[in-house]
Amino acid sequence: MPTKTVHAVGPIGFAADEGEFVAIVGPSGCGKSTLLRLTAGLLEADEGTIRFAGERIDGPSPRRGMVFQQPALFPWLDVTGNVTFGSRFRALGRTVSRDLTAELIAAVGLEGFEQFYPNALSGGMQQRAALARTLAGGPELLLLDEPFGALDQQTRAQMQVWLAGLLADRGITALLVTHDIEEAVFLADRVLVMSGRPGQLRASFEIRLPADRRQRVRTSPEFVAHKAEILAALES
Repeated sequence: MPTKTVHAVGPIGFAADEGEFVAIVGPSGCGKSTLLRLTAGLLEADEGTIRFAGERIDGPSPRRGMVFQQPALFPWLDVTGNVTFGSRFRALGRTVSRDLTAELIAAVGLEGFEQFYPNALSGGMQQRAALARTLAGGPELLLLDEPFGALDQQTRAQMQVWLAGLLADRGITALLVTHDIEEAVFLADRVLVMSGRPGQLRASFEIRLPADRRQRVRTSPEFVAHKAEILAALES
């Protein structure tokens, strides 16, 4: 039986500035995750070119780290072991690697859980450990595929506040795909809206909110207005 071909994405084109947080929203099946995997180098485009820092992407690279919806931690490694594993391609000395691991575990709020295994952690803690492992690879671009989609609403909101602060402190460029408009507005500097499959860029919105994102931002008139205009673009 011949394999059915699905035209998932394109034509589409956009660029992200260094240190910018870009979120992509769109209907289910529009190719958001496909676009992220193309950027990660996990998939190869049939047409077109994706470039990172001026170089064509032709495969995975530790310069581009990806965090998935499910943490996918190694169950046989504790938190320290999982985070240390993330730096395996960086040729770091033992002392430097140990110090980096400790720094990242502290940065993601898991001090005191260094020797805990994944099955002893909550979903939010597992995702923090997964993010620390990705950051240990020293990525210049962080790719986030619905990273908080499996969490309850309260934990998800807390993780969004934490992630916004962490990436701002480290100046990391990020590309997020999400179905959650509120999450996109809360985290991003810019939100891109995609059409149905094959996914194309329908609209782009600059998010004008304080750089220091806190829970109270969600109730501001500006936040509500951004949500409304993005929803309108999705429904048009």
